[in-house]
Amino acid sequence: MTPPIERFADERWTAGIIGLGYVGLPLAMTASARGLGVIGFDVSSERIAALMAGQSHVGDVSDEELKEALAAGAVFTDDPDALREADAIFICVPSPLGRNRQPDLSYIEAAARTVSSIARPGQLVSLESTTYPGTTEDIIVPAVQSAGLKLDEDVFVAFSPERVSPGDPMKTAEIPKVVGGVTEMSGLVAEVAYRRLVPSVYRVSSARAAEMAKLLENTYRAVNIGLVNEMAQLAHELDIDIWEVIDAASTKPFGFQAFYPGPGVGGHCIPLDPQYLAWRAREANFATRFIDTAEQVNIRMPVYTADRIGAILNRRGLPVFGTRILAVGISYKADVADDRESASLQVIRELVSRGAQVSVLDPVIGEERIRQHGYEPVTADDDLSVFPLAVVLTDHKSIDYRALAERVEQVFDTRGVYRRLGIAADNVIPL
Repeated sequence: MTPPIERFADERWTAGIIGLGYVGLPLAMTASARGLGVIGFDVSSERIAALMAGQSHVGDVSDEELKEALAAGAVFTDDPDALREADAIFICVPSPLGRNRQPDLSYIEAAARTVSSIARPGQLVSLESTTYPGTTEDIIVPAVQSAGLKLDEDVFVAFSPERVSPGDPMKTAEIPKVVGGVTEMSGLVAEVAYRRLVPSVYRVSSARAAEMAKLLENTYRAVNIGLVNEMAQLAHELDIDIWEVIDAASTKPFGFQAFYPGPGVGGHCIPLDPQYLAWRAREANFATRFIDTAEQVNIRMPVYTADRIGAILNRRGLPVFGTRILAVGISYKADVADDRESASLQVIRELVSRGAQVSVLDPVIGEERIRQHGYEPVTADDDLSVFPLAVVLTDHKSIDYRALAERVEQVFDTRGVYRRLGIAADNVIPL
């Protein structure tokens, strides 16, 4: 057998991908575009059937791109035995939080059991799911060893965190990859393999360092978002426009990076990843003061947003109870049809709990998904004048904000979209 470094560097090998969601499917497209074989595995037979028919469920992967990969020989299956033919296994499964905000490793553990059942000599196994430092060593290594394989002789194990930003024009293949092996040899093999996928690979000394790097990236964002959310609340108390303050601070060419307030944080990373780190820190009897404080600010923002809405209505002599409110946008991020952990939904639930009658305008998410959440969908063609207040929770580009301000008596802008677009309207109130 060709030595692993030479084989992954020079030969045409096959990438096996476990989990074909927003991380796994773009990775499969990248591998196919680089001339590698692709075997994608997912437990959802419905998802597999759609993929094999050339229908993508991931916004960043077009049907045309998927069909090109299929024509090049990519295979998608719900049969884990197919992964035996793969030379490298990339684990791209969810890593959510449990009910008590503790790490839920059930998907990673299930993927590890799959690896244990199909692992063979010569394979590289790389975990991409975000998790706490030590997961790769604690879960993936025992899985391959239980298959009778010896680390660095038969199999190589590494961690390389996903770096996907849904809706961002930057493709997976353009984003530098951090790679860390559980041993130096595993790290070298993984680095060589990933260089076939992306132009820039940064290898660190261990899987733990790579796991920690991913958590630092998103904890940095969570802490700074928490800071600016707190500043937004203070600015309101002091009758200062926080958006003007951020614009002014952004003129400094060094020492400042702009972060923006909003109704809270959502998605698959920012609300979750810092809690993986905080949970691991608690195991080590270490207090994560910044992380905990930022989380307290961020998770309270939907309630604060609802409080502000109540105050705006009260100044007009209107109660929250029984008042019709138009929620504009329920996805967690602009121009992305994804509402996981969405702060917008948290605001809406808070308003409903106070008796508000909330309808939703979101052309990106779509009417069917809005109904699934139990809310009345509204389109731009409907009579919006029936709503005393509209609240912009997600700033999709496809929404005509000038028309919104003209047709609704008052607009509460939690995203600063009116200032950003230069739309002057006396009835718009900023966060």
